[in-house]
Amino acid sequence: QVQLRDSGGGSVQAGGSLRLSCAASGPVYMRNCMGWFRQPPGKEREKVASISRYRENTTYADSVKGRFTISQDNEKNTVYLQMTTMKLEDTAMYYCAAGRSCVMFDTWGQGTQVTVSS
Repeated sequence: QVQLRDSGGGSVQAGGSLRLSCAASGPVYMRNCMGWFRQPPGKEREKVASISRYRENTTYADSVKGRFTISQDNEKNTVYLQMTTMKLEDTAMYYCAAGRSCVMFDTWGQGTQVTVSS
């Protein structure tokens, strides 16, 4: 079983930065792809970014391109989401996710709250 523990959320002013971390454990083949999703208040969950374990291919939602960076440290089994130039609309619960591929995520972290204020 894969287990994910996401952390690093908090409150930040617009224009500021925050880094989320996701510590993963369990079979490596079940986390060939890692991702970050978010769910703003009253809205559906959306994919923010993903990264493949071996080729390190990354994808980003259009709304965060150029501002957020996903990275991984495979020796530490940790995935990061560096968020910069943050906007009010980045306020959401952020979830780390893992899957055998980047088209299907089947394990989720407990979530970490990010709040951006003006």
